[in-house]
Amino acid sequence: MQAIPLSTPDALRQTARRGQLKGRQPDPAARERVRALLGNRPPEGYRRDLLIEFLHLINDACGGLPEDLLVALATEMNIPIVEVFEVASFYHHFDILRDGAQPAAQTVRVCQSLSCQMAGADDLLARLPALLGQGVRVLPSPCLGRCEQAPAVQVGQQALPKATVEATVEASKMTLRHVHKAKYASELIAFDAYRAAGGYALAASVTQGEHDVDAILQRMEHAGLRGLGGAGFPAGRKWQIVKAQVREQGVPALMAVNIDEGEPGTFKDRYYLERDPHRFLEGMLIAAHVVGCEAVYIYLRDEYHDCRALLTRELAALQANPPFPLPRIELRRGAGAYICGEESAMIESIEGKRGEPRLRPPYIAQTGLFGRPTLEHNFETLYWVRDILTHGPDWFAERGRHGRKGFRSFSVSGRVKNPGVKLAPAGITLRELIDEHCGGMLAGHSLYAYLPGGASGGIFPAKLADVPLDFDTLQPHGGFIGSAAVIVLSQHDKARDAALNMMRFFADESCGQCTPCRVGTAKAAELMKAPVWDAHTLEDLSQVMADASICGLGQAAPNPVRSVIKYFPQEVGL
Repeated sequence: MQAIPLSTPDALRQTARRGQLKGRQPDPAARERVRALLGNRPPEGYRRDLLIEFLHLINDACGGLPEDLLVALATEMNIPIVEVFEVASFYHHFDILRDGAQPAAQTVRVCQSLSCQMAGADDLLARLPALLGQGVRVLPSPCLGRCEQAPAVQVGQQALPKATVEATVEASKMTLRHVHKAKYASELIAFDAYRAAGGYALAASVTQGEHDVDAILQRMEHAGLRGLGGAGFPAGRKWQIVKAQVREQGVPALMAVNIDEGEPGTFKDRYYLERDPHRFLEGMLIAAHVVGCEAVYIYLRDEYHDCRALLTRELAALQANPPFPLPRIELRRGAGAYICGEESAMIESIEGKRGEPRLRPPYIAQTGLFGRPTLEHNFETLYWVRDILTHGPDWFAERGRHGRKGFRSFSVSGRVKNPGVKLAPAGITLRELIDEHCGGMLAGHSLYAYLPGGASGGIFPAKLADVPLDFDTLQPHGGFIGSAAVIVLSQHDKARDAALNMMRFFADESCGQCTPCRVGTAKAAELMKAPVWDAHTLEDLSQVMADASICGLGQAAPNPVRSVIKYFPQEVGL
């Protein structure tokens, strides 16, 4: 019997070149279309981390993601087709068009967050499909980040605040005919005005070595500034940790800025970005220099279309006339995934992957973006850096109330006269916040309950309205402040309905990676629909989710359930 010769790697490669590659073959016309959308191919090939950006290009141009273009994209990027499909199928805002399916002529998203639900979003969602007709797809959206403008609707990429049925129908007609133009706040401080007022002078002096880096770190530490995205980790200490990793590993760090802001009830980052983007950018550049970051990646949620246009324009102005040498700055676009607000899931998304949280350790300060030490910050945390270094740490630390330190930007929505972003001392109580900053409760409404930290922070009764609102003050009561997303309920609302709304949100937004969260949130939502709650089973589910979930989504999901059982048992038959 003749021996079969072993194939060498070179022989296998030659065979592959002579024949057709295995798997699904790209259509030549589809490849040309993808090449036209992606632009000139770099000599080294398309970067793998740009996959989500490329998916957006196709999705925007085609109203969806045709299968043949996904196959062509995989070929052009030289990555497995399955990777492209698994990423595209993960994010809410990507629509894979199979078997030649045609995209909807228009997509209208109706916000289903608690604030919008209280303002009549359910009625919009019920009536719009019949009025908009065939070809227009009406979808519920977990949160659009416009809770102070409830009910909020998004027509295509156009945000529609305080939406009515009539306004939504008209906006849909207009958007079908015309390309939406970004709208900017009238009080926007653009690049030239910011520079004229002395902007970037501090950052320039820092980068030119006029300030001692250790002194800057001490100032940040003394100010007591903590991460304002929700976790509350001390900012100055985080800078020191990442800087130490840079020295230890001998490589420059990277920086990831979180503007995903998907927590229901939260809109403060959007508010400040629409008005004073360069204050944030200056703080970002100072942090990058002090820590030693050679590149910065800004991750902005996809629902903020106007903010993306604004930030693109202002970054271009900054880079065209830089006041000092800038690091590489890349603006990355989310695709509709609340989980990407978790720092490691955001990093996975920036790398062009499914936004699934990483197991820790290692922490991202050690091994983060592209395996490098990574400084991750929320937008508002960086927004305060310039003023803290200009006015001194005591200026910030002394702004608190009831023994707390600093400012807090509260996103207030619900049953108050004047919802919106309220800059107030950290440690202010809810009652003080409503009376001093929100004009009181709406006429005919009295305070019944409130959510101090959006979906994750629990639900408190009115009797706890005098507890200081800050990090570490609410945990003894079974909640936390998180990103300071305050939703106010009145006697016309029920805490059980709020809790069910939040659990449905968690079930919809779970990344599905771990069973306790994926199954637990869905099962809890089903159990919570019963007139009388099975408190024992719900507590079992809650304990498993809190103990065994990989990240904060599943760990915090039980908070609304436990709050209702503890503070509002009469509502659930207990």
